[in-house]
Amino acid sequence: MLSRTEQPVSPTPSGSGPDRLYLPDFCTAPSVLAVVIIAQLVALLLALSRLGEGELFWVDLARTSLFLLWTGLGTAAALCGCRNLLTRLAPLPGSLAALGLILAVTALVSAAAWWLADSADALLQPLSLSSFSEPWAFVLRNLLLGCIAGGLALRYFYVSQQWKRNVIAEASARVRALQARIRPHFLFNSMNTIAALTRSQPALAEDAVTDLSELFRAALRESRELIPLGEELEVARTYCRIEGLRLGDRLAIDWDVDALPADAVVPPLILQPLIENAVYHGIEGLGGGGRIEIRGRRQNRLVVIEVINPHGGHTGRTPGSGSAIGLANVRERLQLTFPGEGRLDWTDEGGRFHVTLRFPSGPAA
Repeated sequence: MLSRTEQPVSPTPSGSGPDRLYLPDFCTAPSVLAVVIIAQLVALLLALSRLGEGELFWVDLARTSLFLLWTGLGTAAALCGCRNLLTRLAPLPGSLAALGLILAVTALVSAAAWWLADSADALLQPLSLSSFSEPWAFVLRNLLLGCIAGGLALRYFYVSQQWKRNVIAEASARVRALQARIRPHFLFNSMNTIAALTRSQPALAEDAVTDLSELFRAALRESRELIPLGEELEVARTYCRIEGLRLGDRLAIDWDVDALPADAVVPPLILQPLIENAVYHGIEGLGGGGRIEIRGRRQNRLVVIEVINPHGGHTGRTPGSGSAIGLANVRERLQLTFPGEGRLDWTDEGGRFHVTLRFPSGPAA
């Protein structure tokens, strides 16, 4: 039976709720690399824009690049150091605080650049410093540019975060809708099995009630997007026990899943609908019954699960017919949970229906 103690598994990182700041983590190497690349591209554009003003291109590019690197990396360091404080703020005050940090770093670097230009080689003069007679004019110009660039960057981060949140919310709503469609189908068939056993085999019906209680608990748990694969396999085994009581010797199941990682995470009820499809549209259509093969293996970083069954000519592949809803829903749920990596394929050759699940062995993206 399934364990009574359940630990929620969620792909949502801690501290990423709706009230958290939307800025990326500038403490990570990819974010710092992005800052360096953007600084170099902007420096190149500025140098090219001044190409006809008598400046030596490579000298102008070098000092502009140096100035923007100081500003960009200084801003990234400030945002990294204040990240814990910023994440406690709502988006508006957090944005104002982040913009304040950007302007403070810009002012500090600009003042340092002016001082260096007075005491060092002209190569250190950033952004045509000679065109400014007073340091305050140079600093003010850079603050204005920093305000515009910082405001645009913050707006981009905010819109990008909102777009991602809307995509995740839509995907979650679709997953919940698909689960709501699967659950009645799943539960009603199980209850019909118990009804058929109650009069003829009451002792076995009692065992089936115990198993069904586990299935109810699995199907009616509070909404969780992901569960451990080991738990999903146990739900499938419980379902198979109920169907085995109903069909008797007509149903044989071969399990070969020892190689599967029990701690991999999956959407709930992705395997049971496939076995149900194999039973109702495969084994039941054969007078003498048949054997369902359930195989599992790891293929590089992917988990591969196969469900193979004989059939009597109708496999339930057509959407909307019988338990074909399980095939269509499992495919869509895998694609929503593991974009670009979750797949469900099936073939029908030589009187054998072959369904293959593929999904990553690690957490969802």
